[in-house]
Amino acid sequence: MAAARAVINILGFTSTIVLARFLSPSDFGLVALATTALAIINSVTDISLNQALIHHREPTDYHFHTAWTLSVLRGLLLGMLVASLGLPMSWFYDDPRLLPIMLTLGASTFLAGFANPRRVMLAKQLVFWQEFLLTVSQRVITVAVSIAVAVAYESYWALVLGVISGQVAAIVVSYTSLPFRPRFALRHARELWSFSIWLTLGQAMSTINWRFDQLLVGALLGKAALGFYAVGDNLSQIPSRETTAPLTKTLFPGFSRIADDALRLRQAYTRAQSIVTAVALPAGAGVALVASPLVALALGERWGPVVPIIEALATIFALQTFGSLVAPLAMSLGAPRLLFRRDLQMFFVRLPIIITGTLLFGLTGLVYARCLTGVIATVTNMTIVRRLIGIPLVNQVSGSARTLISVSMMAGAVVLAQRMLALHGQHTSMILSLGISAAVGALTYISTLLITWRLMGSPAGPEDEAIKLVRRVMTRIQG
Repeated sequence: MAAARAVINILGFTSTIVLARFLSPSDFGLVALATTALAIINSVTDISLNQALIHHREPTDYHFHTAWTLSVLRGLLLGMLVASLGLPMSWFYDDPRLLPIMLTLGASTFLAGFANPRRVMLAKQLVFWQEFLLTVSQRVITVAVSIAVAVAYESYWALVLGVISGQVAAIVVSYTSLPFRPRFALRHARELWSFSIWLTLGQAMSTINWRFDQLLVGALLGKAALGFYAVGDNLSQIPSRETTAPLTKTLFPGFSRIADDALRLRQAYTRAQSIVTAVALPAGAGVALVASPLVALALGERWGPVVPIIEALATIFALQTFGSLVAPLAMSLGAPRLLFRRDLQMFFVRLPIIITGTLLFGLTGLVYARCLTGVIATVTNMTIVRRLIGIPLVNQVSGSARTLISVSMMAGAVVLAQRMLALHGQHTSMILSLGISAAVGALTYISTLLITWRLMGSPAGPEDEAIKLVRRVMTRIQG
């Protein structure tokens, strides 16, 4: 899964660079209007049938027929809704090109409803190499078609047709690799819907929860402030998100397989949480420590106001890895309603805090409000974990004690190295500053983690997992 995300990110970056040479910024903006509307509608209406099938202990063929039928019906209704937005959007933005784009995306949405529901069995059975092939092949087709159309016609349709071709490729490959002859059936609709409805509501509330602050900034502080905030927020999430996403995606089916064994589930959760924290906490803290040279190199000096945003939010995102596995845990135990309640409660907690911080102190107040609500969200997630499987909050933190000690030592070493460079008056380049900080931080973190692990008697934990992984890789290479 990590390899899939890496390949997809590389392909996406390459595609953006190539397309930018053949298409104008207005082309990207035009398609972005349509795809943003589609993304919001998709997230709010997602019925989470895949999660329901993973949660089910022994899904039958009729469960898959029912899931396929519901998906097709949703695709039909959603496609009609997306297509119907074409005319009002073309009027509102005074651009008639939006009408055919929305009609095409509506047809694409309907087509996506025919996806093979048996694909979910790969994740359920923890078989991820085929998932890698399906995901990467879809992205390769998308990039290839987009670039080909852009080179031939230099039209914004390159972006639209790329998306559609990727969806068609995913459907064809899924049915080829996992043969399935679907039939219309609604025998298990109520059963699947009773689980997925709470995930749907939770997804809708989560989308609103994490989007309204950007709308608030745009309305109160202007587009420039929104630009700084949006870029800083996105860059702050990348280290924690990209390092943990491949891990967390495997945990829902993994937890589901042992959900009936309470002791084993607690042990598995503790083990997984320690691994996620050991990876994400230093990644997020590291980006916060090198935010200044990183922003100067990647974005330029004019983006200086983004630095304090990244320093604050990257740190809080890293800390939020504690309790971050509550979603796959709750779904594996058949408790998606808890996730909806959490998102609903957090919305009413975040709303007044963020509004107050923004009104009183502007962008700085918003960032500090995000930090405060991030701490509240972390404690809330950890409390839900305690309710579900009985692990006390103290134990959830102490399980990553070595990681916390190592990250603290890493932060001290990086700050000291940066100050020593400044004290000696060395006019090093930004690249050298970033490289030295990253090298010092990585070396300090890894060495401290291994030393504390040895001093504690080499207990089971992320260090042990990493050593086993390295040994397996070396064995395969030597073999």
